[in-house]
Amino acid sequence: MHNKYVQQFKKGSLEMVLLCLVAQKETYGYEIITNLNNTSAAVLGYAKEGTIYPILYRLHETGLIQCRIVPATANGGSKKYYSLTEKGKETLAELIAFWKKYTVCINDFISKYDFLEEC
Repeated sequence: MHNKYVQQFKKGSLEMVLLCLVAQKETYGYEIITNLNNTSAAVLGYAKEGTIYPILYRLHETGLIQCRIVPATANGGSKKYYSLTEKGKETLAELIAFWKKYTVCINDFISKYDFLEEC
């Protein structure tokens, strides 16, 4: 399989995946990365800070997520907690609705191809 095609699929869906994770609960970047790596690394690949944080910043800049900074008790630094905005909730609902239609459409093409391969 050509890796560039797989990368495009992953890249195209990662923003929606991050919105889904932030929608589940207020969370911070390292927790998101850990969650991704523990639950979906086999399919999405290993999540890296250099990939996830720029997307979180972009989602914040576009008003889909908001953040609040909380002092971290462990090291004296701070953590940035993310949550969905109303715009983020609306956008996520639209993305999910599109994704459901998209997968039905693509699965239809795949099933027709599979049928031809069986003949």
